[in-house]
Amino acid sequence: MGKFVISLRKNGEFQFNLKASNGQVILSSEGYTTKAACENGIASVKKNAPDVKRFDKLTAKNGKFYFNLKAGNGQIIGTSEMYESEAGRTNGMKSVQENAPEANVDDTTL
Repeated sequence: MGKFVISLRKNGEFQFNLKASNGQVILSSEGYTTKAACENGIASVKKNAPDVKRFDKLTAKNGKFYFNLKAGNGQIIGTSEMYESEAGRTNGMKSVQENAPEANVDDTTL
C-alpha cells in the first residue's frame, strides 16, 4: 500500500510526496506554509484521485510526459515525476488512483 510522506523543505515549507508500495514517489505537492494546509492537500488528493477527469496529461518542453492532479476548483494539488513514455505516465496515474485513497500518512516533521 502507498503512503503520504510529509516533510519540511529547507525554506520552512511543508510538502507531501505520495509513494507507491515500492517506495517510488508518484505524486508531489507544492510547498505549504502550514502543516494544516499540507494535511488538507493530502485530504484533497485522497478525495480527487479516483476521478480520472481530475488528471491533466501534459508534456514537458524536453518531450517527457507528466501529469497534474487537480482539485474540484481547478487548483493543482499534486504533480507527477517525468516519464519517458505516455504508457509510463498512464501507469503513474493508475498508481495514484489505486494508492492515494487508502494511503497512510507518515509525518517526518514530528
